[in-house]
Amino acid sequence: MPSFCITERVRWIDCDAAKIIYYGAYIRFFEIAETEMYRSVGLPYSAAFDTLKCFPIRAEYHCNYKTPALLDDLMEISIWVSHWGTTSFTISFRFLRAETDVVLAEGYCRLVTVGIHDKKKMPIPDLLRQKLARYSGEVEE
Repeated sequence: MPSFCITERVRWIDCDAAKIIYYGAYIRFFEIAETEMYRSVGLPYSAAFDTLKCFPIRAEYHCNYKTPALLDDLMEISIWVSHWGTTSFTISFRFLRAETDVVLAEGYCRLVTVGIHDKKKMPIPDLLRQKLARYSGEVEE
């Protein structure tokens, strides 16, 4: 599956006193990767929602923690669209310790598209599907 990847370092603010990443920090790193994925397809958050006339809101987040990341670890964060529905889509993710390829965490986030003004569920815009196709394994014909 083609994925979008970034690298980020675990910082002191992300850790507990034992220098182990706080479990909630993974959500922040996931969001950084998601934001950069949108930017990479020409939909930076600063304009994406107005362009798409919708917000992809989080409906579900699931994470399996495999091995704790430690202070100063360099993480490789890969994300991809693993499922397209009518009004929702799923972005899967994997965190690796970059130096060793050890899996730190993996999971998914299901997003539902809602109208920018009425906040009611709506079909996923074709433009969003087209732009993210390169990270979903779907090839436009």
